[in-house]
Amino acid sequence: MISRRNIRIKVMQLLYAIDAISPEKSSPKETEVVTLLKKQIEQTRTLLLFMLSYLIEIAQYAEIYAQQRASKNIVTQEDLNVNIKIAGNEFVWSLLENEAFNTAAGQTKAKLLVENDFVKKIFLQLTQTPEYAAYIAVDSRDKKADTEIIHFIFTDLLLANESFIAIVEELFQNWDDDCEVVEQMVMQYLNKPKSINFKESISADKWLYAKELISTVLDKDDVLMNLIKPKLKNWDSERIAVIDMLLLKMGVSELLFFETIPTKVTINEYIDIAKNYSTKQSGQFVNGILDSIHKDLISQNKIQKVEFRKN
Repeated sequence: MISRRNIRIKVMQLLYAIDAISPEKSSPKETEVVTLLKKQIEQTRTLLLFMLSYLIEIAQYAEIYAQQRASKNIVTQEDLNVNIKIAGNEFVWSLLENEAFNTAAGQTKAKLLVENDFVKKIFLQLTQTPEYAAYIAVDSRDKKADTEIIHFIFTDLLLANESFIAIVEELFQNWDDDCEVVEQMVMQYLNKPKSINFKESISADKWLYAKELISTVLDKDDVLMNLIKPKLKNWDSERIAVIDMLLLKMGVSELLFFETIPTKVTINEYIDIAKNYSTKQSGQFVNGILDSIHKDLISQNKIQKVEFRKN
């Protein structure tokens, strides 16, 4: 469910938090670090469940809206014929009948975070769009049309809505870090519902990668710094951003100890993260140091990678 890039960002953030601990306090134990990492990763799944719950509630609000209009004191023929087609949307029912989704949404309380007033607001906005008019104009059920209208709600009415983003940012501190991957997962579910496993926030192999990455950086600090320090002679060590140093340690860890991750992937990923999470010069800095260390390790035959596609 979660990507390796997302894992790298969460490991970086946790390492940054550990680095910020005052000297008077001892570093957390490995079990504590792993527990904290698991919680951070779980936040991504909760955010996904929250987004999907909103889509369900917006579509299902059609029935509530129809009932409210039919129970008015003065009822018109239009009030009695509110179209509720979207409430039976195939995407919506695939989630409502998904036991794993409902269990996860209940455990994480994602459904309880949905604001009913905002659901109503978005639904009423939806009913005024030409996309919705075209959708309900066709009586028959079409899988592609069902998917497209949910896609429209998600991208055009929710993600493009500043008020909604403000709600999400208030509820989820991880929104800025996870928004892209969660958007991708919602789209993935729309196109291939069976591709998302709601029972787990992370697959076994990626969880192993996450644990090993943070453990390696913490346990092999001396080894990593012995490789990094000689490359810093042209840089003022006092002015090197903490995040840059952490990314270098993570990158060198992957070069040395993660045999199935291609070196090019590792270097490019950490350059990209540095550009997004550190200073303007960080991408170039991380690129230069990692590339230099990579060349040294290659010349010393210290990088042993296995064929990525075979694993």
